Amino acid sequence: MERTVSFTLNGTETRMRIEDHWTLLHLLREELGLQGTKEGCGSGECGACTVLADGMAVNSCLYLAAEIDGKTILTIEGLALPDGFLHPLQKAFVERGGIQCGFCTPGMILSAKALLDENPAAEEEEIKNAIAGNICRCTGYVQIIDSIRSVSGKAEEKVKVVAWQAGEDQ
Repeated sequence: MERTVSFTLNGTETRMRIEDHWTLLHLLREELGLQGTKEGCGSGECGACTVLADGMAVNSCLYLAAEIDGKTILTIEGLALPDGFLHPLQKAFVERGGIQCGFCTPGMILSAKALLDENPAAEEEEIKNAIAGNICRCTGYVQIIDSIRSVSGKAEEKVKVVAWQAGEDQ
């Protein structure tokens, strides 16, 4: 059965027809062409498909597309500015070696963003808990945690991100 959903995707109001059985992962990758969200396990165990729904990290492989009606969805493609200005988390992952093969990176970054949006000064244990549902097969957790810690508590960078999210020019 089909239905129409209206949602905000990466800052853009979107309205489309979907099938009731589609997952959010299917909608993003197959219908909308957003390839940054990865399918790893397909059962919510690896975190490769993590996106934000109303600011909460969710496994898009388990999240039904029908549930996004009225919600705001953020994928890795929506995190950086169109002019290429990276979000502080993206920049930290690049600079500190948090990206290895890159498969887990979008999910890791979005899980970290959900944490830092809720707790901008998160400590190491909180960071570990926030990314506990994200598996890195390259065993790069030291660099990943270091990348997230380097952003945690940096009010100056947070102000830039909040200003951008409010629609102001950088």
